[in-house]
Amino acid sequence: MGARENVLVVPRERLFAGEEWTGFRDTGLEQLLSRVRGHYRFRPRREVEEDPTEPQIIPYVVFRHEDRYFLTHRLRRSSERRLRHLYSLGVGGHINPEDVAGAADPVEAGLRREWEEEVVYSGRFSTRLIGAINDQSTPVGRVHVGLIFLVEGDRPEISIREVDKLAGALFELEAMRSYYLDMESWSQLIFDYLTKVPVA
Repeated sequence: MGARENVLVVPRERLFAGEEWTGFRDTGLEQLLSRVRGHYRFRPRREVEEDPTEPQIIPYVVFRHEDRYFLTHRLRRSSERRLRHLYSLGVGGHINPEDVAGAADPVEAGLRREWEEEVVYSGRFSTRLIGAINDQSTPVGRVHVGLIFLVEGDRPEISIREVDKLAGALFELEAMRSYYLDMESWSQLIFDYLTKVPVA
């Protein structure tokens, strides 16, 4: 993490409008997005990493080609110490001030930058918001809220850009089950959702 990195946050009471929920949610997503866009600000990351009152908003991309999903594995050099060695059913990251230069939508711009930074993919793809995560069960979860986007690609050739930090491969959900206990908590929530509510 950069010593002076600023990240997008939203005051918790504004984000949930007084009706906070926990876990994975697939309803009320447009209202949640609207509150993010209407109430965000940037704060130094070092100040909010332990502050649950203004959660950091994380666009999180789940890639699918046909019936296979991209599972990644954080390696020893991963920048997030608390998640090292865990498996992830997607890639995601913080939204920074430079993402909204030129009045770009902060969520869409942050999502696109993170996608381009993390993976190499030359196929066509579509993107849609399928859920949100508010996970209070871990120290990482308490200070982040995830916006979960499904990216559907027309070809399977996808690879990790920073191979010293991450590894990745495509799996069918059932084949991914053996990694479940080693997944980070968000990925477990997403896996549970995808296996219970098949996403067309």
